Amino acid sequence: MTDQPVVDAQTPIVIRASDADRVTNLAIAAEDRLPQVAALLLRELNRAEVIPDAEMPADIVTMQATVKFIDEASGVERTLQLVYPTEADFDAGRISILSLVGAGLLGLKAGQSIMWPDRAGKERPLRIIDVMQA
Repeated sequence: MTDQPVVDAQTPIVIRASDADRVTNLAIAAEDRLPQVAALLLRELNRAEVIPDAEMPADIVTMQATVKFIDEASGVERTLQLVYPTEADFDAGRISILSLVGAGLLGLKAGQSIMWPDRAGKERPLRIIDVMQA
């Protein structure tokens, strides 16, 4: 386990300025098609601290970053790049920001965990192990 607290709805996450508007627009556009993901992503964006790109710490999950994380409920560890929907290809290791897992990873830093729903609606603890910037 980690000494970092579990991130909850009151814990601010950090998003770089160049990602904030584009991700917000994607979430709004997806509300009819992907209501659960859009609502969760918009909730995350609303609590985010938006900072200039040049000030973004390297250990925070941003768009295009590759993130190594573990689903602590199953013990499954994955390494995926967080990308925009048109670039997504799970078999190639690229996960869309408009997926449940992708939406949950944005803005977290190495060592942090978040309780996040899976497709069945069950909350699962996801913990960030490492972040590699593109």
